[in-house]
Amino acid sequence: MAVVPSRDRVDPQVINTQPLRRPEWIKVRAPGGQNYERLYALMRSQSLHTVCEEAMCPNLGECWGAGTATFLMLGDVCTRSCGFCDIKHGRPQALDWMEPERVAQAVKAMNLKHAVITSVNRDERRDGGAPIFAMVIRRIREVLPGCSVEVLIPDFKGSLEALKIVMDARPEILNHNVETVPRLFKLVQPQDRYEWSATILSAAKKIDPAVLTKSGLMVGLGETMDEVKAVMRDLRSWGVDILTVGQYLQPSRKHLPIARYYTPEEFREIREYGREIGFKWVEAAPLVRSSYHAAEQVRALSAVHRQLYGETIG
Repeated sequence: MAVVPSRDRVDPQVINTQPLRRPEWIKVRAPGGQNYERLYALMRSQSLHTVCEEAMCPNLGECWGAGTATFLMLGDVCTRSCGFCDIKHGRPQALDWMEPERVAQAVKAMNLKHAVITSVNRDERRDGGAPIFAMVIRRIREVLPGCSVEVLIPDFKGSLEALKIVMDARPEILNHNVETVPRLFKLVQPQDRYEWSATILSAAKKIDPAVLTKSGLMVGLGETMDEVKAVMRDLRSWGVDILTVGQYLQPSRKHLPIARYYTPEEFREIREYGREIGFKWVEAAPLVRSSYHAAEQVRALSAVHRQLYGETIG
C-alpha cells in the first residue's frame, strides 16, 4: 500500500489496516555496541525498566550507544491502555519504595549529566505515584551533584496536589506529553483528557516560573496540520518552552494503524512554525521522541535560565 500523501483528515478506524510501506527517510539504527551492552547489563542487574525498551523507541540504539537512557518508574504495568503504546497494561503491583534509590545509583554509575525519569500511569493511587518522582529527583541530586533532572510525568488526572509534590523537588524540566490532538483523544488515549494535560502544564509554570516545561506530539494518526498547529498554540499559551514532534510508528498490528507518514518537509514546517510562535526549543523529525536530545536542550537553555532566575541548571 502506498504512502498516503494527503494532509487532509484521515480516520484511522476506517483506513486499510494493512501496514503502510515505510518511506526511505525513516531508518532505525539497530541497537548494539559496547555502551549498549553495558547499559543493558546495568539495567538488568538493578531490576530497572526503561521506556526505551518498553515503548520500543526507535532511537534506543543511538541513545544507549551514547550512554543515555530514560528510566521508567512505578513498575512496568500501566493502569491505562492507550492505542499507540506497547507498555503492558493491567493491575500493577504495589509501589516499590526502593526504586528511586536503584535509579539514582544507576544514574551515578552512568555518570550522567542529565537524567530523564518517566513512569507508567498509576491511577489506582490518588497521588498517581508523585512521591516516587520527588524521591528520585532528590536522591539523584544527593548521589550525583550537578546532574540535572527531567521528569516526564503522567497527567495525574489533573491533580494539582500530585503536581506540587513533584514540583517541590524542583526538577530542571517538567515534561508532560499531550500526544495527539483533542479530536483524537478518545481514540488514541481513551482514559486521558486534554483538559488534564492543560491543567498540569499551565499550573507547573504558576508553581515555579523558573522550571522549563516541555510537551510532545505524535503525528500520523489522522490529525490535520491545522490541528497540530492549534495544539502548538495551546501549548504556548500554557507556557510550554520545549516541543517535540515525531512520527507515530505502529508497535504491532494490535495497535492503532498509521494513517500516513509525514514528510521531512512537513516536519520542517512544524519546526519553523514552533519557532515563530515562541517555543524556546523545537525538535521535529520522523524519529524524534520525547527525550531525544534532552541533554542538549537543558544545556542550551541553561544560560537563559540563569539570566532570568539567577540559577544554574545542572
